[in-house]
Amino acid sequence: MNQPLSSGRFGSAVSSAGERNKVMRNTYWLLALSMLPTVLGAWIGVATGITAGLGGGMGLIVFLGGAFGFMYAIEKTKNSAAGVPVLLAFTFFMGLMLSRMLAAVLGFSNGASLIMTAFGGTAGVFFVMANLSTIIKRDLSGMSKWLFAGALAIMFGAIINVFVGSTMGMAVIATLAIAVFSMYLLYDLKRIVDGGETNYITATLGLYLSLFNIFQSLLALLGIFGGDD
Repeated sequence: MNQPLSSGRFGSAVSSAGERNKVMRNTYWLLALSMLPTVLGAWIGVATGITAGLGGGMGLIVFLGGAFGFMYAIEKTKNSAAGVPVLLAFTFFMGLMLSRMLAAVLGFSNGASLIMTAFGGTAGVFFVMANLSTIIKRDLSGMSKWLFAGALAIMFGAIINVFVGSTMGMAVIATLAIAVFSMYLLYDLKRIVDGGETNYITATLGLYLSLFNIFQSLLALLGIFGGDD
């Protein structure tokens, strides 16, 4: 009587662990794949200058409209075959939007070095948070409302600063963004590890947005304080 019951329990545990590992594996593969359209979009943007004129309010409208439009589309297609192409199209768009900052940083004599430093710093944050997500045993779900509030505050602060144009304001916002989105990265990774996120497209989107914001914020700080004319 006990043997079939024990086997059933064991099989269920293995299946659950297998599902979590599958989501994690697919998420990492898709996250890596998503970097290709991002780089392509950034390269096209820098090479053609297509986003050079998107400054001030116009750039803000295009960015927010495009980003939220794509995220809505990803949510609607996450359980279909169209989910991955829509996500990759979104990452291409984000690369295009990033190209304006990249072009500005490349205007410095040490611009390429600053970009590589920001990339290395972002990879380092991801490595640390990925390891912490497997070590920390406590439930981090309580962080969600605070992280969401922090992300909203950063977004509104960034919108205001577009019109104010304060360099120090940008530095403060970038510093806060690095802190908040690093914690968001840990939160999302922990949800995947614990089995709280079962859709790898949604999981990839969350990780991608955190990494994008960390990289962009690091690059902004490096440009402000480390750029050489």
